[in-house]
Amino acid sequence: MTDTDTGVDTGTVPDTGTVHESRTVDDPTPAGAPDPADAPRCPFGPGQLPDPVPLYGPEYKSDPYPLYRRMREAGPIHRVEFPSGIHAWLVTGYQAAHETLNDPRLGKNHALGNANWRALASIMPEPQHSQLQVHLLHQDPPKHTTMRRLVLDAFAPRRVESLRPRLQELADALVDELPTTGGADLVAGFAAHYPFRVLAEVIGLPQELAVRFDRDWGKVVQPVGPHDPGRPAYEARLRGLQTYIADVVAHKRAHHDPDATDSDLLGRLVAAHDAGELSREELDSMVFQLLVAGQEPVTNQITTMLITLLRHPEQLTRLREGHAGDPGLLARAVEELLRHDAAFELTTWRFFAADSDLFGTTVPAGDSVIVSLCAANRDDEQFPQADRLDLDRTPNAHLAFGHGIHYCPGAALARAELQVAIATLLTRLPGLRPAEAPGDGLDELGWIPAVLARGVNRLPVAYDRRA
Repeated sequence: MTDTDTGVDTGTVPDTGTVHESRTVDDPTPAGAPDPADAPRCPFGPGQLPDPVPLYGPEYKSDPYPLYRRMREAGPIHRVEFPSGIHAWLVTGYQAAHETLNDPRLGKNHALGNANWRALASIMPEPQHSQLQVHLLHQDPPKHTTMRRLVLDAFAPRRVESLRPRLQELADALVDELPTTGGADLVAGFAAHYPFRVLAEVIGLPQELAVRFDRDWGKVVQPVGPHDPGRPAYEARLRGLQTYIADVVAHKRAHHDPDATDSDLLGRLVAAHDAGELSREELDSMVFQLLVAGQEPVTNQITTMLITLLRHPEQLTRLREGHAGDPGLLARAVEELLRHDAAFELTTWRFFAADSDLFGTTVPAGDSVIVSLCAANRDDEQFPQADRLDLDRTPNAHLAFGHGIHYCPGAALARAELQVAIATLLTRLPGLRPAEAPGDGLDELGWIPAVLARGVNRLPVAYDRRA
């Protein structure tokens, strides 16, 4: 499950649409910075950045880090443009990101958005917007505090640790279904299924309902405009998911024992609604967030981690051969892989209630402010040689799960899932390497065009055998 800072965009593309005069930004190179000739190509020429900076296109999505470096060096905050043509304010450096994530002036509730934001943001249509968009992602204290408290026990580190044997069983079962030799697509064969199977166990989604969940419903987090040719299909997904949520709530209510001491999370949420602690819209929204935002980011993170390791075969070999003898290596490696290329690329929106100064820039009230977690995690001032993959990096206070009151409540579960998934795939698929067929290479993978997330829809690999 994800909260504000590390989840998929569950229903709104974060932007503002405010128009400002174009400008050119100087690009100073600090002492000790890597030689620009050694860096991946940035789509903009040296010495300037456009205003706004476009955050889209296949080159940007496949490797945004050269652009993020340029933006950090030019300043902590920039006006950016998303694929829809609407604008936001993006924070890039580590210290600036840390301060922004903890800034009490910034709120999350949609009511804070200004007229420009409301006119141009791609918001989930009614009635679903009112019925499915009042979850943790869009709440501020004190409501956020009350709602968050309802989910914390289910994702507590001690409970997660007790579930590790089951997480391992689920991972092994999926690997058992892969071809015995040759290769496979590790998205279709593993990453697309493992997080949902784990989630179903953790939140108490019964098997008869789990098998009915359609992964295509996850696309409701990518809303389209009313004149888009894909609008009918989008609205059909919304209706299908809303019907499914109603069935889940009805099932948990019918089978919930109010006197049970080991009630699952879904059952507790239904009981909280029945006790008057949650409105029906808040209940449905929280179930929506669990089902959609609780799995797709982990699917994407598995793929980004595997791609990073496949691009660093010596590190892959070290992790596969060394983690059994060095119990801390796997945990350190997962933290470094999270820092190096996080699936949670950007946070969702935040708003100032009044015109406010942010790092020397006046941000109008209701304009959306977004933090680039990936850019913060590659800041050399916080992480020496930040572009280098170092599985022994300590300390490693990355922001992949956000920070502050909106720190991801499911972080402990995500870490455990990722540790089990990576160790299982490396151990049980000896000789794991990129697929060799034309069009299957790592440089030819198509990265998903999602605004906030990083990941791929397919990851063909080869291996010697299935152990």
